[in-house]
Amino acid sequence: MSEFPALHVDTISFNYGKQPALKDLSFHLERGNFTVLLGQNGAGKTTLISLITRLYNPHAGSIHIYGYDIRFQSAEALKRLGVVFQQRTLDMDLTVRQNLMYFTSLHGLERDQAKLRIALELERLGLAERINEKVRKLSGGLIRRVEIVRALLHQPQLMILDEPTAGLDHSSRQAIIEHVRNLCKVKELTLLWATHLIDEVAPADQVLILHHGELIAGGAVQEVIDRTGTENIQEAFQKLIGINNKLKIS
Repeated sequence: MSEFPALHVDTISFNYGKQPALKDLSFHLERGNFTVLLGQNGAGKTTLISLITRLYNPHAGSIHIYGYDIRFQSAEALKRLGVVFQQRTLDMDLTVRQNLMYFTSLHGLERDQAKLRIALELERLGLAERINEKVRKLSGGLIRRVEIVRALLHQPQLMILDEPTAGLDHSSRQAIIEHVRNLCKVKELTLLWATHLIDEVAPADQVLILHHGELIAGGAVQEVIDRTGTENIQEAFQKLIGINNKLKIS
């Protein structure tokens, strides 16, 4: 299925009861791109990620991962997906090793293969010496790194990270985003990075701006800046959410 984009979201909508959360969202992610899903808290970022990961089903529209429909071809779609959720999901009373081994068993990895992958990814993130520590003894930044390691163990092609730096100090935030950007290059991963922090957007990124459940702009960062007649992505973002002027999604 080499002709398909990494992720294709087609006119999806979702309501919480009678309250619309997402309205006719359409976009696609080309393979190997680092895309920032930018929006204020409450814009709908986590709801969108919940639909992509199939925690919820959209009320309208469809989602494909590398050409596989997540609703009707779930196994093929989701095995290509790695996720770091906004809420921490590690077992705090288990060690790093135990958490990661449990995850690999869920994905059917043989024990020896799992050990090799765990050792490699922990070393890559500077966590090799923490493998036997209980998760609750780690700092918030280190816990996030362990969650990134876990998301990589089944060798996904698409990774989604929902506010992965929330609550971390500036140096921890920068270290994590730099590592993830490097992963995108080294592993040729496609990344969707959801955040409300404008300083996590780099000039070379693709960006999707979500506001009140609608995509109001999308494309390369410089394209969005040019279309809004502003000087930088912060000014562009502020202008867009102020006037809610819908631009064509690239």
